[in-house]
Amino acid sequence: MTAILTTRLANLRARMAATQTDLVVIGPSSHMLYLADLAPHGDERPVLLLVSASFAGFLMPSLNVDSSRQHTDLPFFPWSDAEGPDAALEQLLVASGIDRTAPSIVLDETMRTNFALLVLDALPGATRRFTGDTVGYLRSRKDAAEYAALKQSAVLNDAAMQAGFAALRPGITERDIATVIREFYKANGATPEFTSVCFGPNGAFPHHHTGTTALKSNDAVLIDTGGRIGGYPSDMTRVGYYGSAPEGFAEIHAILDAAVQAAIAAAKPGAPASAVDKAARDVITAAGYGPNFMHRTGHGLGIDIHEAPYITATSPTILEEGMVFSIEPGIYLQGRFGLRLEEIVIIRNGVAEILSDMPRKAVAGGL
Repeated sequence: MTAILTTRLANLRARMAATQTDLVVIGPSSHMLYLADLAPHGDERPVLLLVSASFAGFLMPSLNVDSSRQHTDLPFFPWSDAEGPDAALEQLLVASGIDRTAPSIVLDETMRTNFALLVLDALPGATRRFTGDTVGYLRSRKDAAEYAALKQSAVLNDAAMQAGFAALRPGITERDIATVIREFYKANGATPEFTSVCFGPNGAFPHHHTGTTALKSNDAVLIDTGGRIGGYPSDMTRVGYYGSAPEGFAEIHAILDAAVQAAIAAAKPGAPASAVDKAARDVITAAGYGPNFMHRTGHGLGIDIHEAPYITATSPTILEEGMVFSIEPGIYLQGRFGLRLEEIVIIRNGVAEILSDMPRKAVAGGL
């Protein structure tokens, strides 16, 4: 096990002690990747990582054991299709050393329900909750290596975004631009994660599905895209136009830029996440566009593109050093255009540091 994984397991056990948790049960998910650098095939066959105060081991289908041994030195409790997983799980629970009378267990909220029920059936006296104050807590506070990986991914994303805007020309489709961006990721050693390209009125749909709409002169353009390199993704939204900006574009862009700045200023250690949402929302509401900002201000970013902390009006999360999240206010004008400006920030040295190096100014495509 690498030094990083050894540290993560030790940190998890410290959180388990602090939260009086006897057992953490993780499925084949990004939680497992974070703790064990293992992402086994996830089908209907139960795969589980169990961590107690004194033991950690895997329930693993026997046909996957040999491959998985290349990635971890933690012990395996294999089971075959002919036997089923019950006996192997029983052996793993015994090895965990927990008191099975009324254990407090944490279940991976992302794993299959039948995996969770398998564990709950074996521990009928257990009280259970999800990973928010254990694995989730640790994942939301990035270490120096994660910061470096996220920064690398963000800087590459800047260049991918610029390649997409540079390819704008009359008649090109949203899908064509998405292809340019995806190919840029691949050519630079990254994996495309998602690309949303919105021309004209399509930008007013916050989750527009990139399609065959062709670019016209004086269209607003919104691009929201992310790739993955070094195991960590990027995520950024920028806006622009081709030809001349449509009426009202400059006003909305200025409001959103002010909202981003206000949210960044509010994002400090000790502040509630809800204060960041409020800072952005207050700017937009004061400008008369409150109803046109209909989603949360942000989401965490790490191994997953969406993870804790979530920047919402009701979030009780207190921001701490190492937390990484998006700030992405938007204003959507149906039938005209929609704009959103998105930065990924990390709480570092007492302030919100932007990972991207690309300015938020509108990108103008010329005729």
